Amino acid sequence: MTRIAIIVGSVRPGRYSRTVADWVLAQAAGRDDAEFAIVDLIDHPLPHLDEPAPASGGRYDNEHTKAWSQVIDGFDGFVFVTPEYNHSTTGVLKNAIDYLYAEWNNKAAGFVSYGVAGGVRAVEHLRLVAAEVQLATTRSQVALSFYTDFENFTTLTPGAHQVDALAVTFDQVVAWSEALAPLRK
Repeated sequence: MTRIAIIVGSVRPGRYSRTVADWVLAQAAGRDDAEFAIVDLIDHPLPHLDEPAPASGGRYDNEHTKAWSQVIDGFDGFVFVTPEYNHSTTGVLKNAIDYLYAEWNNKAAGFVSYGVAGGVRAVEHLRLVAAEVQLATTRSQVALSFYTDFENFTTLTPGAHQVDALAVTFDQVVAWSEALAPLRK
């Protein structure tokens, strides 16, 4: 069965990303085409990149990197949940991606972002990073606005159109993950 990680891309106190990721997982619950699981970066503390060799070499010295490698290697695709900070994604998410290389290769990635502008600029940055680690990104994405998808800017209340957009994102992530499987062997 295809395995998709929903990566919680913020560890900030008071973060919304876990709430958003839980919503994403709840929407995936009725699907039978893949297994979905939360991977919360708060559970995988990685210091600022501290490997002496580039990740593309595949040689990891640190135990935290080896553990992170095993987690990511076990998935066929990803849905990144990211807030937008200063027109980009979070430093912790970028750092987590930078730690590895081959573990990301030939897998699919979709995005659920949120923020005042829906987090779309964070996703644009992530698409560039994903291309470098050979992640195939889907066209469809979910962009949650604090103005329309959060009641009083705090409680997640996505509209039906967001549920539909997420279903299309899932469809694309699963399809691309399966299509790329021969390249991962």
